[in-house]
Amino acid sequence: MTRELEDLLRAETPQVLGALVRRFGRFDTAEDAVQEALLAAARTWPAEGIPDNPRSWLIRIAYRRMVDLLRSEQARRRRELETGAAELAMTGPARAARAAGTDDSLTVLLLCCHPALGHTSRVALTLRAVGGLTTAEIAHAYGTTEATTGTRISRAKQQLAKVGARFTLPTGVDRDSRMTAVRQVLYLIFNEGYTATAGADLTRVDLTAEAIRLTRMLHATAPGDAETTGLLALMLLTESRRGARTDAGELIPLAQQDTAQWNHEMIDEGTTLIDSVWNRAPAGPYQLQAAIAAVHAAAEPDRTDWPQIAVLYLWLERLTPTPPVQLARVVAVAHAYGPARGLALLDDLNRNQHLDRNPLTRQREHAVRAHLLQQTGDDTAAAELFRRAAELTDNQVEQRYLRNKADSPDDLPTGSSRS
Repeated sequence: MTRELEDLLRAETPQVLGALVRRFGRFDTAEDAVQEALLAAARTWPAEGIPDNPRSWLIRIAYRRMVDLLRSEQARRRRELETGAAELAMTGPARAARAAGTDDSLTVLLLCCHPALGHTSRVALTLRAVGGLTTAEIAHAYGTTEATTGTRISRAKQQLAKVGARFTLPTGVDRDSRMTAVRQVLYLIFNEGYTATAGADLTRVDLTAEAIRLTRMLHATAPGDAETTGLLALMLLTESRRGARTDAGELIPLAQQDTAQWNHEMIDEGTTLIDSVWNRAPAGPYQLQAAIAAVHAAAEPDRTDWPQIAVLYLWLERLTPTPPVQLARVVAVAHAYGPARGLALLDDLNRNQHLDRNPLTRQREHAVRAHLLQQTGDDTAAAELFRRAAELTDNQVEQRYLRNKADSPDDLPTGSSRS
């Protein structure tokens, strides 16, 4: 399947799903029917060509499958009669035209990020229902089995049915909280793609590209939302460095990257976006992270304004005092004022129990402390921590980098949690 066809199917996924849910009110069954329609298109369109109205084609196929699925449930006769009536209504050209002209992207995104679902379920359901990824693709992206991912998606849809989630745009406080959840889900998808949790590759371009695509879609529905704008800017500025992050499969720290390999179109777009909202309202977490990324993008690595980055991280830490942010501030402070200051700040975080003890946090903490110790000349202690950090990651590129660092002192890591 070509990239053009893949992009078309992903763009149409929420629209087709919205048409079915609006008609039947059954998100769980409709989502299954849409997936089968997408598979049918992937099989037939490369050979027969893309139809003149691809959305209507997909709605028609998904609708027929929806009817089959509903009938197979052996529902009461009343439901069968209602389904039959709906079938007659859907066959009219006026119905198809209304469905084709309706944009359900935001509604589907908000439904997938319903507060009744956990973070993992939101991510999986968003990739499936809005991104159009198959269960196998989602499982591969997150290093789980297809059966596990399928069960997770199935339970998420059952939970939506259980709480009576409706296919309508929420309003007021509910909409604001749901938008916050959507941004968090897209951020999680992007981060997993930018540095994969496990595997032989440092990145998963399919996930970063999908996160950017969905965030563009979200931004188009709410162009005045400063945090959504900040999130899109952050993704573009971060993704712009992807081409320089590895060389022959080996990780290249930000300070050593060839900036000529950065995507300067992404940098220009991301910088323009963050500039457009920076003074409009009190900056939120995504705007602050985008501002940090913009500082990196605006200077050569050896001329980076680290004091400014340290201040921005302090501001960010006050809003979101998470371990990745706290550790990133440690690195920024070390760059700006020396490794001793960085170590003192790291010791303070540990002393006051601000860092949790999950494996990812411990891995990052070991790596940061090792870099700082190397800068102070304590290579023996640093080597031990680099090895311990390598044991706590399943990403093979990161493992090789950390093991190599145990024997070769180098620059500090970047202020960002991701190079």
